[in-house]
Amino acid sequence: MLVDSHCHLTLLDREHHGSTEQIVAAAKREGVDRLLCVSVDLETVPHIIQLAKTHQGVFASVGMHPNTAATIEPGFDELAALAADPCVIAIGETGLDYYRSEGDLAWQRDRFRTHIAVAKALRKPLIIHNREATEDVLEVLHQDGAHAVGGVMHCFVDTWETAQRAMDLGFYVSFSGIVTFRNAKSVQEVARRMPLERMLVETDAPYLAPVPHRGKSNQPAYVRYVAEYIAELKGIPAQEVFAATTRNFVTLFKPPAPLH
Repeated sequence: MLVDSHCHLTLLDREHHGSTEQIVAAAKREGVDRLLCVSVDLETVPHIIQLAKTHQGVFASVGMHPNTAATIEPGFDELAALAADPCVIAIGETGLDYYRSEGDLAWQRDRFRTHIAVAKALRKPLIIHNREATEDVLEVLHQDGAHAVGGVMHCFVDTWETAQRAMDLGFYVSFSGIVTFRNAKSVQEVARRMPLERMLVETDAPYLAPVPHRGKSNQPAYVRYVAEYIAELKGIPAQEVFAATTRNFVTLFKPPAPLH
């Protein structure tokens, strides 16, 4: 069994003309029996929750990406109300992105802190987006007590030192298709050193398709290539990576038993 710990089915819906059924079925044929459909804005949260209620093994998150524009910032009460649904097993994705945004980014840090507060109140783990903001991300997580709920550093492309600091805060580290790219030597080294018990795998579909599908639209079925590549890096059977990352997903997110 395998888990795609981070995908965007609503974006795949748009690309594939609403064929979520085929996307989920293709994933299951590859042994991917659980998918976490991650929110990047609040407008699509009802759709994500409906997908989770409709498709066995699909779960939802609630959050607003640090680069998502908002005329009104989402408040604690709004986020908490949306995230209270049992299908919602995580808060995010949230975090900081200093690559795409410019100027005074205090609003990003405020948004991030609101997500952490909701996660702590609801006892649901965090999905962290970090791009060129490592020190501030780790500082906010530490200052705001995010270790109380933990979470995952999604689509990890940072250093081994950063991975260690994240693990010290109670976070898992998730690898995407980037780890299969020829020029991703530093990410590959982190994956090689990462303890299996602190690792997750993901697609971030429809983005970042792994080799041999690089450059194409990604989908949850392709998470197998990520896990198999990490197994090669570590020199262990792929089934060990499959089993460990599935176990870690259940330990961290505590998905409810299927209702259908």
